[in-house]
Amino acid sequence: MSPEMPLKPGAVIGILGGGQLGRMLALAAARLGLRCHIYAPKGDTPAFEVAHQATEAAYEDGEALAAFARSVAVATYEFENVPVEAAKAVAALTPLAPGANVLEVSQDRLLEKSFVRDRGIGVPDFLAVSSTEELDVALKRIGRPAILKSRRLGYDGKGQAMIAAGDDPRQAFQSIGGVPAILEAFVPFLAEISVIAARSRDGSFAAYDIPQNHHRGGILRRSVVPAPIDGRTVEAASAMAMRLMAELDYVGVMATEMFLVDEQGGERLLVNEIAPRVHNSGHWTIDACSISQFEQHIRAIAGWPLGDPVRHSDAVMENLIGEEIDRWPALLAESRLALHLYGKSATRPGRKMGHFTRLMPGD
Repeated sequence: MSPEMPLKPGAVIGILGGGQLGRMLALAAARLGLRCHIYAPKGDTPAFEVAHQATEAAYEDGEALAAFARSVAVATYEFENVPVEAAKAVAALTPLAPGANVLEVSQDRLLEKSFVRDRGIGVPDFLAVSSTEELDVALKRIGRPAILKSRRLGYDGKGQAMIAAGDDPRQAFQSIGGVPAILEAFVPFLAEISVIAARSRDGSFAAYDIPQNHHRGGILRRSVVPAPIDGRTVEAASAMAMRLMAELDYVGVMATEMFLVDEQGGERLLVNEIAPRVHNSGHWTIDACSISQFEQHIRAIAGWPLGDPVRHSDAVMENLIGEEIDRWPALLAESRLALHLYGKSATRPGRKMGHFTRLMPGD
């Protein structure tokens, strides 16, 4: 189905998913005079609070999905674990960007890693594993240390287990639920970086400056921009992201997470994973750029020209996780700090409750 593009102000954009990314997308759309209809199952859905319309229904509810799809001019999703069948049901009735094909690739680590590798782009060595016997064989080929990762439904460090010298592989396999997985070589990286980039319906491409990302317990803690990498590496990273997005016929914002490794005194990049959505490591763009990643995504799916992703300030973005949200009064007192709270009703360990960005304007 071909959308009438570009959308006009007042048009309704549908978002599958009701979390903080949907919330920030809806806020960005409202700034542009566009309305959002959020679709999400029952739960803590902070995006509902800022949306023009909300539907609380299961992703398996065909009638509710159809009504949602018919009410919007274009639809998108705010996280990569929206069921593919739900995305296809929406796409049958209204334009969906990015397409359901992207979810099929990104939801399965084996398909994702194979997709990237088959495009001639470097990834860590990996092998498919579906049993403890296959895990033993894979460990002999990959070596230790290695990381066992479930093929599906893994994020923020979930569904992963490190296997070092002396560790019991069977225990690692059980710890991820004994589900189909991949064994991936451990990469002694110099840094973790990400390319936050947008691609429009006409193939135009725009990438933000690259942040260096710091994780703890598998959860992003801090993104620092600009990353301390040389110009050739920046160009190579952007070129890799642009190729992957073109191969996927991607429309919207996508994050490509990469490892920076030392190779004979030079820098080399390996793709860790792709995230077909706006991304935590791009939150700094709200405050350090004229056009945030959220506005850029809305522009792309609405058929509007992409904005200039130029950065006006250096920035450090930090997540507020669990009870760290209680820091908000002290953070409000800091100068050159922008605080973003997600309005979630329940505080839990490991849950992202908000973030803040410290700005460091140049001379």
